[in-house]
Formats: sequence, structure tokens, C-alpha cells
Amino acid sequence: MILYFSATGNCKYVAARLAAAFGQETVSIVDCIRDGAYAFTDNTIGIVVPTYFWGLPSIVKEFLERANFHTDYLYFISTYGTTPGASDAMASKAIRGKKIDALYSVRMPDTWTPIFDLSTPEKVAAFSKTTEAEIDEDIRKIGERHTNRHMTPRTPMLLADWFAQPIYNNNKRRTAHFRAEESCVGCGLCAKKCPVQAIIEMRERKPVWVKEKCALCLGCLHRCPKFAIQYGKNAQRHGQYKNPNVTL
Repeated sequence: MILYFSATGNCKYVAARLAAAFGQETVSIVDCIRDGAYAFTDNTIGIVVPTYFWGLPSIVKEFLERANFHTDYLYFISTYGTTPGASDAMASKAIRGKKIDALYSVRMPDTWTPIFDLSTPEKVAAFSKTTEAEIDEDIRKIGERHTNRHMTPRTPMLLADWFAQPIYNNNKRRTAHFRAEESCVGCGLCAKKCPVQAIIEMRERKPVWVKEKCALCLGCLHRCPKFAIQYGKNAQRHGQYKNPNVTL
């Protein structure tokens, strides 16, 4: 079993590669939360999630704190653009009753487009030079059931806890940063796909953020067929991104 959280397809793609290699099923963490499923049993269980602000997405952290894993081998993979930060330490701390046996990372396009520019294929490719080789190496190590104490590269937990994560939780997750441009056609895809139901209303064919905070996955921005959903000042000129190898 391979559990994953994926707003733009990167982690879903990694999970699919792992599933194909080991003959396992992939399971969306969002689906688990909506179904109230938190107990998992399998010979090998993998968790594949993105790095947000040197740590875990809020929805993933909350899920791991509630989940119970019964397995002989539990591994964790964090996808990242610049650094996986302290996501390994945060995952180890969140999971109770079971030690993570191995921690891995895979560099992929960083979808935090308020900062990172993914506006051209060349800029996307710059993040992806080592992606396939890293996935292949992780598959080899998982197949051989390697164990380790932390992933590389990494950021000290103290820096993540005291610097990056407070910025994420106290500021950047606020839905006041989002807006819908006039190009919005009212398709409702953003409301349907929001993993934390921060957009649960369409008023006059426009999305309304009804929660103060969201997970900040930016799935609404990157999936919008008209690129009408924006965040802050820079995201619009930095483009949209969806992993081309999977369907969302």
C-alpha cells in the first residue's frame, strides 16, 4: 500500500511508479480522510507527500497524527523543489506507535509559484533533471528494505519549527491571499477538488473561500482551466503546473 497526498500530480506520479514496481495499490490521503480511514495493514506501507515550508502540509501532519500503521516495513518519501527541510523529522514525530524504517526524498518541480517560476518547459525541466534517477534509486533501496535515520538533504528541525513552519501556519495559509479573476467561468472545479473544503461555495458563479485557512496546496490555482485563481502578486507570471504523467 502506498499512501500519497498530491495537489498537482508529483506525489501521485511517484506513488504510481512505486506501485508499478512492487505490485501495490495507491491510496489518496484525501480519500482516507473523507472516508474516516486511519488504520492500515500491509507487509510494506509507503507514504509519499510534498514538502511545504521545510515541513509537512497541514493536512498530512493531521492525518499522520491520527493514523495507525501495521506493517513490517514503513517508508516515507518527501518530494521537494529546493530542500525537503525537516519533513522527515516531522513525519517521525507525527506517527505514533510505529517507527519509520526508511526516509527518502525526490526532487521535482516546486509548485510554490508565488516564488518559483514554472512558466516555461525549460524552467520546469531545471527542477526535474534528477527526478527519474532518484525514483529509481528509491525503488531499489525500498526493494532491498534499506533502513536509515533521516533523508538527505535536510534542514534541522529547530529551523523548520521556529522559522518556516510559523510563516506557513500563521500567514501563508490564510485564504485572504487568494482571489478569482474576471476570467473565471464558474466551473466549480476548485470547490470540488479542495482537499480541506476551504472553497465550498460558489456565489454568482465565483468561488468563495469560506475558511480562514487552507492547506496551501495551490491545487485550485494550478488546476484552474482558465488560470483565474491567483495567490498574491507573483503567482500569475510564474505559470501553472500539473505533472504530465498522471490524471488529477
